[in-house]
Amino acid sequence: MSTESVAKRLVELCRAGQFEEAQKELYAQDAESLEPEGAPPGALGNVKGLDAIYKKGEAFQAGVEEMHGLEVSDAVVAGNWFSLSMTLDVTMKGHGRMTMSEICLYHVKNGKVDREQFFYDME
Repeated sequence: MSTESVAKRLVELCRAGQFEEAQKELYAQDAESLEPEGAPPGALGNVKGLDAIYKKGEAFQAGVEEMHGLEVSDAVVAGNWFSLSMTLDVTMKGHGRMTMSEICLYHVKNGKVDREQFFYDME
């Protein structure tokens, strides 16, 4: 798949809330997932490998009490890279309702996402 094809499919699956399906279909086995530097203790952290990415997603979902809304922008593609913005309106267990906004950056190699990196404020 081309980078543009991967980006469009990822956006489609994310908008439908099918995050694990997106990972199964579009990610390389050795993909890595990176959070912002200085993430607070208890953050989901950086991981490498598709199984670790699944576990990271499961850990996040386990903290979700209720999902109220999700917005995913169209992707911006440049070479083997693409980015999108994602905003979640969510109630997290023990933290209440909040809006989480981030920029998501992806790298595609051999038709698969081999790196995802997230940028957001940790306030």
